[in-house]
Amino acid sequence: MQDNRARVRKVLWITLLLNLLVMVIKAIVGFVTGSLSLQADALHSVTDSANNVLGLFTNRLSSPQPDREHPYGHQKFEALGALGIAAFLSIACFEILQGAVEKIFYGSNAVSISSDELWILIVVLGVNIFVAFYERNVGRKIGSPILIADAKHTMSDIWVTLLVLAGLVGIWQANTLNVPQLQWLDVVLAFPVALLVFRSGWEVLKDNLPWLVDEIAIAPEAIHRIVMDVPGVINCHDIASRGLLGRQVFIEMHLIVDAKDVETAHKITEQVEARLEAKFSPVRVMIHIEPPSYKSDRLSFGAKLN
Repeated sequence: MQDNRARVRKVLWITLLLNLLVMVIKAIVGFVTGSLSLQADALHSVTDSANNVLGLFTNRLSSPQPDREHPYGHQKFEALGALGIAAFLSIACFEILQGAVEKIFYGSNAVSISSDELWILIVVLGVNIFVAFYERNVGRKIGSPILIADAKHTMSDIWVTLLVLAGLVGIWQANTLNVPQLQWLDVVLAFPVALLVFRSGWEVLKDNLPWLVDEIAIAPEAIHRIVMDVPGVINCHDIASRGLLGRQVFIEMHLIVDAKDVETAHKITEQVEARLEAKFSPVRVMIHIEPPSYKSDRLSFGAKLN
């Protein structure tokens, strides 16, 4: 299996530098203008940078090649890194909601923003868009869960920044048109920002939990159909699979073949492995050959042939 960790590290370093730039700009403009929603957005960008650092750390540990201590490879380290991203998102969501509630009950100084500051935020938005699409495209191309998860997080940052920008435009008009009620846009928009952050974290969690808890990767019926089409296969049962399609899948099964010697049986199992590899690559297959008396209709655990 190809080791793409060097390429993943390159992408993470590039996005880390860009995210740090975005975070600093948002924090400065948020502090100068007194915007709660922009300060919350800057906090969200802090998690972007933290996620990149976490990704660089887990990338060092996530070699796809097995060794003595990890015979199934190290790729679950990437899934653990993705869960770390979900945790960071949850923290950001809590901080945003806490700040909004405090502002409602205790109030704060009015937000003041200029057209120049709005243009700076538009440039920042462009940087966010570049980072999200860059990470997602490379992540999909090389099958890196940490890049795909981080791209989802950055995509949520784009929507957050768009919401905040819309609110700040309204506040800018409030100052220009002398409509003070529009000042509440800053607080009101902090709540949907928090919901977007939470949704992003939930999606990252949902995508990576199946890998960590060894949830079924491929329906046993689909595996059975492919295996039974191989010449020489008489019976296939007790099929199990785990992992995630596109990352790495492990398949186990019991097989009865029409063979009088080990060499013939081995050739049949090689054909089975080749067909499964062609369909579900990357995949590792473990086949247990049994005598005809062990024929079974138990397709998998809790499933039987119709």
